Amino acid sequence: MKVLDRYIIQKYLQMFFFMIGAFIVIAVVMDVSERIDDLIAAEASVWEIITEYYINFIFFYANLLSGLLIFLTVILVTSNLAQKSELVAIISSGVSFQRLLVPFMIAASFLVVLSLLVVHLILPKANEIRLAFEDEHIRHAFNIEQTNLHRELQPGTIYYFRTIRASSNRGHDFSIEHWTDDGLLREKLFASKAVFIPEDTLWSLYDVQVRKYASDGSEEVITQKQIDTTLNLRISDFGQREENVFAMNYFELNDFIEEEKSKGSDKVPQWQIEKYQRTSNAFSILVLTLIGFSIASRKKRGGMGVHLLLAVLIGFLFIFFQRMFNVAAVSIDIPPMLAVWMPNFIFLIFGLILYQRAPK
Repeated sequence: MKVLDRYIIQKYLQMFFFMIGAFIVIAVVMDVSERIDDLIAAEASVWEIITEYYINFIFFYANLLSGLLIFLTVILVTSNLAQKSELVAIISSGVSFQRLLVPFMIAASFLVVLSLLVVHLILPKANEIRLAFEDEHIRHAFNIEQTNLHRELQPGTIYYFRTIRASSNRGHDFSIEHWTDDGLLREKLFASKAVFIPEDTLWSLYDVQVRKYASDGSEEVITQKQIDTTLNLRISDFGQREENVFAMNYFELNDFIEEEKSKGSDKVPQWQIEKYQRTSNAFSILVLTLIGFSIASRKKRGGMGVHLLLAVLIGFLFIFFQRMFNVAAVSIDIPPMLAVWMPNFIFLIFGLILYQRAPK
């Protein structure tokens, strides 16, 4: 590796880690000011708040901000070289414009690998600890807002709740249907209320009516005021905090998605987007580096300010495209993998056009 490569890679990485550190400090200060009352009221020591919440908070927000900050880093480093005429001197010494891009892509590739390691191995565990702390000390009770929920948790067995109150482990207008393999309903249980008792792992069903359908068309009806029974059923089968998915590693998330598919959950595309985005966001670093280098390598009269303005506009446009395709995957059945990777492909083409048109 030449001296020039080490020089540019060092400036790239130093600027990135400086910016990520500065923004994390701002994020922590803002979070402390927002949650100070909750943290004071929490039955947790200062050591627990720091080690269980804020250390893991840093990993979460560092990953959240890394894409935009890497883009700004490339803009700042390249623009600084251009404004000081260092790029002109480097190219005049015989280094081609294409060769000048190499150290930027080497540094970006290092950050891609680092991002993949963090998002697939380190971040899920950090989120698990942080979310557990929030559940215990900060957040309010979780409730499922959706109504008319169906889940096929075992083949041929469909559970239904009209409404669920997760905070009290109960639901209303509960039913269980048992279907045969050839699509015939054999038994249906109705209950006005179903309450889960965690300490006994039992369900208490109230105002119960059981209808059994015989093959000859006859029907038997059994009614009971209350039944205490065990069911292969949990409140979490019908819903849980969406943030809990962030605490799952790659393999746990795969298993969770397959489980949600078998239940007939309508949120499967949302979880698939989370799965694919963990990888696509890392590779967007290469795309944003190409775009940033191509823009900032032009020496403009407005100086670095013009480059930063363009960086902010393009950065927000990239985020807008990501959100737009994610919504499309959920609402109009675009394949989640295509929706997640499409912004990268679109902006890669945009970056190649800018690179070809950049003055060399």
